[in-house]
Amino acid sequence: MADPRGFLKTRQRELPPRRPVPIRLMDWKEVYEQHDPTVIRRQAGRCMDCGIPFCHQGCPLGNLIPEWNDLMWRGENRAAVDRLHATNNFPEFTGKLCPAPCEASCVLGINQPPVTIKQVEAAIAEDALTNGWLEPHPPQRLTGKTVAVVGSGPAGLAAAQQLTRAGHTVAVYERDDRIGGLLRYGIPEFKMEKRILETRLNQMQAEGTRFRAGVEIGRDISWADLRARYDAVIVATGAPVPRDLPIPGRDFEGVHFAMEYLVQANRAVAGDQVPGQISAEGKHVVILGGGDTGADCLGTAHRQGAASVTTLAIGKQPPSERQANQPWPMYPTLFEMQSAHEEGGERMYLASTVEFLADDEGNVRALRVAETEYLDGRRVPKAGTEREIPADLVLLALGFTGPEQHDLREQLAMPFDARGNVERGGDYQTSTPGVFVAGDAGRGQSLIVWAIAEGRAAAAAVDAYLEGETDLPFPVRPTDRALAV
Repeated sequence: MADPRGFLKTRQRELPPRRPVPIRLMDWKEVYEQHDPTVIRRQAGRCMDCGIPFCHQGCPLGNLIPEWNDLMWRGENRAAVDRLHATNNFPEFTGKLCPAPCEASCVLGINQPPVTIKQVEAAIAEDALTNGWLEPHPPQRLTGKTVAVVGSGPAGLAAAQQLTRAGHTVAVYERDDRIGGLLRYGIPEFKMEKRILETRLNQMQAEGTRFRAGVEIGRDISWADLRARYDAVIVATGAPVPRDLPIPGRDFEGVHFAMEYLVQANRAVAGDQVPGQISAEGKHVVILGGGDTGADCLGTAHRQGAASVTTLAIGKQPPSERQANQPWPMYPTLFEMQSAHEEGGERMYLASTVEFLADDEGNVRALRVAETEYLDGRRVPKAGTEREIPADLVLLALGFTGPEQHDLREQLAMPFDARGNVERGGDYQTSTPGVFVAGDAGRGQSLIVWAIAEGRAAAAAVDAYLEGETDLPFPVRPTDRALAV
């Protein structure tokens, strides 16, 4: 146990301070200040080292949370780094991007604010980066087997690192010009600076993982040819197909999918030339969708100099406290104030978009919206409540419907389930022998921590397929659900 009386002496959560809003809006750097080691040690000391640590089950990776909390409280930071990496390939990603379902399962959270698990994890990961503790771990022997991983998001990268360390020759294919998937182009710099991604990719290259950027499987190389070249293939392409809003005026100029907007913004921040870039500068921006992607658009629009930003959500505003139908240790739906929400803009709930309106040149100028009402369990616009909201730029951040299907269907005859995800068995293998699927492509839109867990599990399944047995951990099955999710 860390401090036996820590949860009694320190009853409040202490979160890292964010840089002042006027200052951080002037750049694209991360919003958080440097972590304070004294605060981290004090918060880690609140961990009770429970007899049944529900935080393990709240985390899909099964992170050994009480153990690295104890090590951080004792000042054994290097040992904490090793313990964290025992279950998580990329704690520097989850420490910044994961919504921390583990905290909802913290036993202390029954009657006190839970331990700041995410903050401690982020501090451990930052120590590893700062002190050069991300040493390569190349395999001791090569098996002679080859694996292709298609997609370089968190699921693909986790699978690739595990299989490389097991001794297989692994190539990661990415259709974008740089490796990283949505970690590269979907996550704004103010949430995770790309230097962090680059450091991890350098480690993986030193271990032997091969990266093939700018290669689209299904176009540059067919799926059938890829399967013939490699002993096994992992499909980790994610669920990039966005959910659309087919209402009148959808085709007007100025109505875009959120990811189209974010990718261009990330490319521009990286120094790329982006002809015809979608920009919020000087515009009245409306974001449809109140989730993480909408918040990313909100922070990006502020930094581009938007005249105003309004976020519309069709549903009710979530409660600020856990409801009776979401008891501990379930992951509750709560009202969230992300860093982007502190920076300005208006949030509206129970707002149904009825129609996009345009000027004489076909450019969007406004939205016609109405209040949302519930009829027979459906959310519909309430008659007689319509009004207009000015908008020069509309961003659809309504979530994602699943993976791209066409090439997989045509070239591998791959079946898909009722939700549109690639169909797979309990060992992550599809109906095509030697082809496995991990992450959102098989699970549907989910959390980064699930992607990493599935990547690790799929790697164990591939290793067993190639070698007949495996020593790699198998953290989750495709049908698993953590208590908190």
